[in-house]
Amino acid sequence: MDLFEQIEDLTQVPLAARMRPRDLDEMVGQEHLLGAGSILRKAIEADTLPSMIVQGPAGTGKTTLAYIIARRTQYHFEPLSAVSSGVDDFRRIAREATDRHKFHSQGTIMFLDEVHRLNKAQQDALLPHVENGTFTLIGTTTENPYFTVISPLLSRCCLFTLHPLAAEQIMVLLRRALEDEERGLDALNLEIEEGGLQHLAENAGGDARVALTGLEIAVLTTSPDEAGCRHISVAQIEEALQQPVLKYDRAGDEHYDTISAYIKSMRGSDPDAAIYWLAKMLEAGENPRFIARRLIIQAAEDIGLADPTALRVALAAADAVEYVGMPEAQIPLAMATIHLAVAPKSNSAYQAIAAAREDVRKEGGAQVPSHLAGGPRPEGGDEEYLYPHDYPHGWVPQVYLPPQVASQQYYRPKDNPREQKIAEYLRKLRGEYRSSAQAKGDKDEITN
Repeated sequence: MDLFEQIEDLTQVPLAARMRPRDLDEMVGQEHLLGAGSILRKAIEADTLPSMIVQGPAGTGKTTLAYIIARRTQYHFEPLSAVSSGVDDFRRIAREATDRHKFHSQGTIMFLDEVHRLNKAQQDALLPHVENGTFTLIGTTTENPYFTVISPLLSRCCLFTLHPLAAEQIMVLLRRALEDEERGLDALNLEIEEGGLQHLAENAGGDARVALTGLEIAVLTTSPDEAGCRHISVAQIEEALQQPVLKYDRAGDEHYDTISAYIKSMRGSDPDAAIYWLAKMLEAGENPRFIARRLIIQAAEDIGLADPTALRVALAAADAVEYVGMPEAQIPLAMATIHLAVAPKSNSAYQAIAAAREDVRKEGGAQVPSHLAGGPRPEGGDEEYLYPHDYPHGWVPQVYLPPQVASQQYYRPKDNPREQKIAEYLRKLRGEYRSSAQAKGDKDEITN
């Protein structure tokens, strides 16, 4: 099976498609999967393929690998796109695969590009055919299959992950395109300014297709001189690329990975990194409301009582997103990002509520002590609620926790200036609590 077997004039095919590797030895990168002795390579060479999901960013060779498998094995190859295919196609291929195996002892590969675009019902329809071996499925996706492929289907397939190509690997592909007379650009008499290919390789975002397309645009938009030579400058290559390609999908891995990097950069008090990840999200068109919500959570979870103003700043940024909108809202978002990144950090509030909820789950929720309950005091309740404002400094020693957790300390101040003042205040109150309890001779009321 050849990608272009029905195309007579390859010059009508984009350079990136013309230069697709035709065999495993032409593949660049992905040595962890296709290197000598690897499991996948041995399976291909032995013609004993399992059903598989091939996951990876665009331009890393997923489709190419599928067509190489088609060329290297004896399977019949049925290519489909999940965008335009459905259950009827799967049933047709299953019937034909059954007949093909029955009458010709030949297996069938169903190549399903962008498998993540199938809905649950469509994926369910694949299950019996994959499980019974009616056909071998090769599904490709740029998304995280654990989020986009149903578990029963994923459990019946091997998962192989392709990685973005390194700049030096993309350089190999670019040079190959320049030196190939049949499929590449060798016949065009090119002269490329030093640093031009390196710029392509470094700014393609690990995507071979982007690099080859950028090279082709730069070449085709440059007129030859009198001697028939095309001189390609770095500036022309920069213009052909326009800008580094943003590896970002608001519904995929990059969405989750980038917001994770953003949060961890603020938590780690690195304002420069936090601003960079904010810029990436905004450039990629991320919903600013989503970013604002994360700022509010960050302010409460990771800064908390070390700087309570952080929560107000985050809320103000969220309000600005609503009142001002983009692009101007990027400024309050940046302001809040920097404020949260440089603020002192404390997760004491997060830890306190987490520990308390865990105890509530264990205890099933303790009954409220009689002196704290609302309404008339229950019969037999011998404790009286002491109204703090009736006492000096608005405080009086009194038990507020139920007996089961009376010794628990959920809030533990962190080692930052503001919470150390809180800790000192609590130590003073607890010291007076102990003194009061000891004076009454009731040690059971003493808490830590």
